[in-house]
Amino acid sequence: MATQNKTLKIQLVRSPIGCKESHRATVRGLGLRKLGSVRELEDTPAVRGMINKIDYLVRLV
Repeated sequence: MATQNKTLKIQLVRSPIGCKESHRATVRGLGLRKLGSVRELEDTPAVRGMINKIDYLVRLV
């Protein structure tokens, strides 16, 4: 019985320039680099918390 891992697709839609340093670090920690870049990440409480912290910079795809 293989369990399915849930994933989230997130896209960087606003530039982190001018944001707090911790928010910029969170963007980099999620693996987002350029505007429009998309990452598919495992749905864990840690990832959810990071997304909630920078919700004004990213969008769920």
